[in-house]
Amino acid sequence: MANVGQIFEYLNELAPVGLKMDFDNVGLLVGNAEAKVEKCLVALDITDEVIEEAVRLDAQLIVSHHPIIFGAIKSVTADDLVGRKIISLIRNDISAVCMHTNLDIAEGGVNDVLMSALKAKTLGYLEACGVDATGTPVGCGRIGELETSMRFEDFLTLCKTALNANGLRYHYAGKPVKKLAVMGGAGGSSLTDAVAAGCDTYVTSDIKYNSFLDAKELGINLIDADHFCTENVVVPVLADKLAGRFEDVSFALSSVHMQTAQFF
Repeated sequence: MANVGQIFEYLNELAPVGLKMDFDNVGLLVGNAEAKVEKCLVALDITDEVIEEAVRLDAQLIVSHHPIIFGAIKSVTADDLVGRKIISLIRNDISAVCMHTNLDIAEGGVNDVLMSALKAKTLGYLEACGVDATGTPVGCGRIGELETSMRFEDFLTLCKTALNANGLRYHYAGKPVKKLAVMGGAGGSSLTDAVAAGCDTYVTSDIKYNSFLDAKELGINLIDADHFCTENVVVPVLADKLAGRFEDVSFALSSVHMQTAQFF
């Protein structure tokens, strides 16, 4: 039977921890590497509801994208949101492995899956983020191209459907969609990189007012498809890879964690 450490080692092969950005916190963040795993829950975030779901499933491990521990912690108490989650995990013998920006950057990770979901072929990365262990350049986001151009309205429909989004915020620059850039999660700061790469459309999330204004003046279609939706596409792909590697472990997708933002 596989243990937590072995599952983390495999995840580290898929998305090496060395790829993470300097500010990030990834890896085995809660629990015991030697603990045996019969059931594992895979989710974008480790929320109270996700932990309760793991308890109901009798799971020994949660694999998430967003880290349960991000900033410095000076105490772990039930009065604190993060603290109570850590206490609940430990009390129920559940470990937590979190793969964040390393999974964003890794080949086959968040951004490649996002590009594939939008029916586009990846051509390269959007923004340079250093090199991997072999010295090969790596990057955040992706640049890609559709096989044939699409009307912007049709691409909005594709985007909303493929990402299972409640709604989209967008600026239409009057251009069809052919060459696009994507950045799963918050990617407003990379708008100019998308323009410099010659993209007609940029799909990301958490877009601020100034970025929409810049998109209008720079002449690029901009779509805010929600943080959850642009990243959650990787969760079933990750679960499938894990299930293919560890046949004696049952991997489940969270059924309670979903897009938080609603549109009236």
